Amino acid sequence: MSEAKTFSAGVDEETVRRISEERGEPEWLLETRLDALDQLDDLDYPSVIQTPGRKWTDLEDLDYDSLVEPFDQTEEKEWEGDDQATVVPFHEAFNDADLSEIVEEHFGSVIAPDENRLTALSTALFTTGTLVYVPSSTDAEDVKIRTTMNGQSLFNYTLVVTDTSASVTILERQDTGDEVRRASGSASGETASDEVDAENRYYSGIVEAVAGENSYIQYGSLQDFDQSTYNFTMKRGVTDTYATVNWIEGNLGSRLTKTAVSTLLEGESSETKIVGAFFGHDDQHFDLDSKVWHRAEHTTADLVTRGVIDDEARSVYEGVQDVGEMAWDTSSYQRENTLMLSDESEADASPKLIINNHDTEASHSATVGQIDQEDLFYMEGRAIPEGTAKNMLVEGFFVPVLDEVEVDELRDDLQERIHERLHQ
Repeated sequence: MSEAKTFSAGVDEETVRRISEERGEPEWLLETRLDALDQLDDLDYPSVIQTPGRKWTDLEDLDYDSLVEPFDQTEEKEWEGDDQATVVPFHEAFNDADLSEIVEEHFGSVIAPDENRLTALSTALFTTGTLVYVPSSTDAEDVKIRTTMNGQSLFNYTLVVTDTSASVTILERQDTGDEVRRASGSASGETASDEVDAENRYYSGIVEAVAGENSYIQYGSLQDFDQSTYNFTMKRGVTDTYATVNWIEGNLGSRLTKTAVSTLLEGESSETKIVGAFFGHDDQHFDLDSKVWHRAEHTTADLVTRGVIDDEARSVYEGVQDVGEMAWDTSSYQRENTLMLSDESEADASPKLIINNHDTEASHSATVGQIDQEDLFYMEGRAIPEGTAKNMLVEGFFVPVLDEVEVDELRDDLQERIHERLHQ
């Protein structure tokens, strides 16, 4: 058990009650918040990825006193809904009896508030969020959520629920507001203002996805915070029979990102795909993990991640495929590739198979390496300048994972941001 730490003098019962009261929450949610607060100091931090001889990320060493400010959670939020889906700000759901019942049934059912210390902190302090609900036999394609962080910290919660034979495609964007970017400085040399301590900001995002029988959820996200933001994100889906939950995860921003994206395949013949892309530079740090639990027969999973790191950036990836005893006739595949562009960058990958049923097809692969010098030499021999050749090879490196991104707008956004970073 980790040694207990106090996050901030302001994280107490009075704070939690005030947050809940200001949002007009029902009693059950207040009690859930208070339970999470009570357990906070008894919980471990999220597990971090460790490779032989090295612990890559020390979440417990972060200065949460400066990172977390419960009453400086300011943001701009935009929603674009589809007529077939109900897309509402989280707390507006309590104004409708049916939606309120959906939230009460599913909140904390996929990611338990007491799973770790940071999920408990998020449950106690979250102030914003979204409910996406798709009723039976309806298809929603163009649900968009944009969260722009402007304050010292932000705790965000998203709940997605699909009924029988429903489907939804969601595109989420997370970034930092212009005033915060100015405060943290820019490439032109702006200095930090006194209004925002740009070195100490914290974002926490929890996403729970509940896929009903024969339903389909595709959740794509693009994280592009400025490089003074510490980012903790946990996304998890659970599937009923014949259901599908697919995740697309793009990470470009932040100073430090710890993400966990996973699916619990509880329904027979259910499926998941987790697609990831990341590009780190300067001294960015990415700790990324993907996980799938096969718990029913005839389930299928595909985990695909590609990333590039440059300068003094660091990345570590862990993918876990866990096949349970009753998961007969399953298929589970995993591929991860990281490209390092500088001698000072560091990367590692740790794919894992946990197989408790012999009737399964499972494989994993991971590579970490630098640009192929023969390819570079060949391109330079064709009169392509070295810098241009490197950029072309990097963009080509991302193609296999971008081809897996089924949301056109997200794929275009990723390609554009990768191109911009290469030509900075």
